[in-house]
Amino acid sequence: MENMQYAEELVREFLVFRGFTNTLQAFEKELSTDIGKGFQVDKILNLIFSVYITNFQAEKLVGLLSFFKQCVSSSETVLTATLAKLEISILRYYIVHALQSGRKDKVVEFFGTNGNDLLLRGQDWTSWFAIPYLKNPSLDPQFRIYFTKEWYEALRLSVRNFFSEIFNGTRLPALLKISSEKNTVKHLKKDIKQLNVKLSQLQALLEEKEAQLNRLKNNSETIKYANIRRTKNSTLASGVNEESLLLSTNSSGACATTAWHMGSTEMGQTWASSGPALSRFATNMSGNDSISPSKLEFEDAGAGDIIQTFNDGLYTENGRDAQGEEDFPEVKVDFLETFLGHTSPISCCRFSSSGNNIASASVDGTVRIWTYDSSTPASRNATIYCGTEIMSLEWECKSDRLLLIGTADGGIKAWNVDAKRVVCDLNTTDAFPSVLDLKCSPVEPIFVSAAASRRYGSSNIYSWGFASLTVWNMKTWKAMTVLPLGEDPPAITSLCFNHNGKILAASAVDGMIHMFDMSAGLQITGWPAHDSAISSILFGPDETSIFSLGSDGKIIEWSLQNQGQVLWTRNCSRFCDPESSKSCRHEMALDVNGRRLLVTSGSVRAPIYQVRGHASGMRTLPHGAAITTVDWHPTLPMFLTGSADHSVQVMSLS
Repeated sequence: MENMQYAEELVREFLVFRGFTNTLQAFEKELSTDIGKGFQVDKILNLIFSVYITNFQAEKLVGLLSFFKQCVSSSETVLTATLAKLEISILRYYIVHALQSGRKDKVVEFFGTNGNDLLLRGQDWTSWFAIPYLKNPSLDPQFRIYFTKEWYEALRLSVRNFFSEIFNGTRLPALLKISSEKNTVKHLKKDIKQLNVKLSQLQALLEEKEAQLNRLKNNSETIKYANIRRTKNSTLASGVNEESLLLSTNSSGACATTAWHMGSTEMGQTWASSGPALSRFATNMSGNDSISPSKLEFEDAGAGDIIQTFNDGLYTENGRDAQGEEDFPEVKVDFLETFLGHTSPISCCRFSSSGNNIASASVDGTVRIWTYDSSTPASRNATIYCGTEIMSLEWECKSDRLLLIGTADGGIKAWNVDAKRVVCDLNTTDAFPSVLDLKCSPVEPIFVSAAASRRYGSSNIYSWGFASLTVWNMKTWKAMTVLPLGEDPPAITSLCFNHNGKILAASAVDGMIHMFDMSAGLQITGWPAHDSAISSILFGPDETSIFSLGSDGKIIEWSLQNQGQVLWTRNCSRFCDPESSKSCRHEMALDVNGRRLLVTSGSVRAPIYQVRGHASGMRTLPHGAAITTVDWHPTLPMFLTGSADHSVQVMSLS
């Protein structure tokens, strides 16, 4: 009956609402004289034994017991009989307490008022009429038990149990069920919350077990790959020995082909090959053909590998330094983790601002949040189903709490990794449905979206129409302003903030680089950087330069102090497969020191260039298909590669 007070408040509220003031006054008056005490057992016991009996209020005591007899249905014979027995015992305790208190007058008064009624009940009350006149009734064998403490305690316990039983079993009015149902819902919500916590723990445990399973699979694949390489190396070594033996039997002119000149410049480089490749090279040389390194093709149909080794790893191609994938040594790693949680090609992967978490997206519209380190808590791991193509991912710069997701239908979702839910679902205008890139300011609670319209009738990934750059507030989740780009501006493909968020760089499909002053919201400069679309743009480590990657595979480092000056360049067009460029944008990533530049690849390996260095580059461990996305860890010599083979690899350099 703990809901009684809540129900009374509802009645008061209803009477006031309806204007029933007289009824309200009567209701309050009835409450003030409520002898049932709201059916609260402790209050009823206190009223009987500590108020009515102690203060010798026999009339009120009899009235209270009569009230409870009315509350018990006459059809419930057991309860009615039990209440009648308890009533007799309570009245006899009233008499005993009065005698113990030396108030025989109260006993005589009680019998004078209720004597006739007691005699009609026939409950052997006749002998009790003489008790006021006995000298020591507590010693009388007939009454002695009623004066004991044990009998009183047994009576009090029996009364408590009886009232508890009838009140708990009483059919509640609908008004009282409101509070009861409210409490039930509250308890259910609490249980649901506890179950959700338990579910999260079980999910974390499951993901941890999946990660362990993936590591075991990766270790087995690594061992298998190492065995294959060992077998191939043994085969190739034996092939080279055989060809060397063959060459030693030929004329000295044929042996002289081990050193060759291009024009008047001596390359002084060594080469090695096997099988048909060596035969083809020897045939060309014996025919006195002019051969340049750019035209050399070494093919080994038997092993399926391409082997080409130069002393310095560099050669000249059309007046520019270039380097083949075959020349790059394979990167040496201390740690390798392969994530196999996607079921379609990977479109984008990003380390969080701390590097503890990774967000990866696949072309089926699925985003997975996971961790590569088993020591990192997996409580933030999640799977997000967006239902449309994911075009961009961006972590909040100041924490790992928010992940922004840009989609091909103009949606921008803000995912809270702690709450594991979308806290805001924004939309660009219908005219610009493709959110090509998102960038958060490293200082202000804002982010910029690069959205583009679509040109119909073309399947090329760079066939976007016009651009729209919108600045959003991350506290109100409202659009603040649209950055000016002029009339019918070409689509913006990539964005990048400087360290204090004052300058925003943007690259476009027409090969232009635009620079914006975020304080004024205006474009401050721009220059034509490529003859083709620019797919990725990055500030240099000291922010005195900016890197751009064209869709044609050209990488250029531009000076920001002398606009238009080229500081460093590489041509990675051999990695930018035209067919793969139609379905995914190529991108690049700089390590924390700005010395290594990782680029996506149409091949199963991605190149890592040494920026402004003379040392040769490196190539990543292989995937099973083209590498579609890359990123560097924000603080460690660690990078990730996502592939069209549905996997993501995390590697730590040794």
